[in-house]
Amino acid sequence: MLFRRALRVTVPLTALAALGLGACDSGSASEPDKANSPSVLVPGKPGEANRTLSAEDAARQRADDDTPNSADVDYARMMIEHHTQAVEMTELAPDRAESTQVKKLAERIAAAQEPEIGMMKAWLKEHGKAERGDGHEGHAMPGMATEAQLKQLRAASGKAFDELFLKLMITHHEGAITMAADAKTQGNNVRIEEMADDVVAQQTSEITRMRRML
Repeated sequence: MLFRRALRVTVPLTALAALGLGACDSGSASEPDKANSPSVLVPGKPGEANRTLSAEDAARQRADDDTPNSADVDYARMMIEHHTQAVEMTELAPDRAESTQVKKLAERIAAAQEPEIGMMKAWLKEHGKAERGDGHEGHAMPGMATEAQLKQLRAASGKAFDELFLKLMITHHEGAITMAADAKTQGNNVRIEEMADDVVAQQTSEITRMRRML
């Protein structure tokens, strides 16, 4: 009798165990296999350990990270100098230009680029960068007028000034657009990209206007 009672108790327990295992198996089959999902090793900052992120989280982090790189900083520094020369050229127009259109164009250029100089200086300050680098960011900026060309512009007046001003400023604008395109390609900061977009849009339009005035 004892043997039969023990047998009757054992059978239900075995059946319950089998049901339990089956339930666990069915539950695990419905869950994604996280262990086999791709992951990305993200190096930690100095003093911090590396982290492992899922591919989705790593892509999201890259999309949100707009930490300025050297291309962003170089663009801001060089464009300050580039814009400054353009503004200096426009300051000659009121006294030397003959064309009212050229005078008004010079006013518009100064009105646009002086605030942009201020924004780029503020951006550098915000990110703890000096307005001038250590000399390694490169000074061969496209479109810059040479000292000889500036001397010629200062000495010109009337129609001769108008023509030389337009030619030099078209070249100057084309150089700025080249720099902006490089910043958009090589930089990482969203604000710099926005400022570069503004330069491209505004100066492309002004180049078209100046070519019609020649």
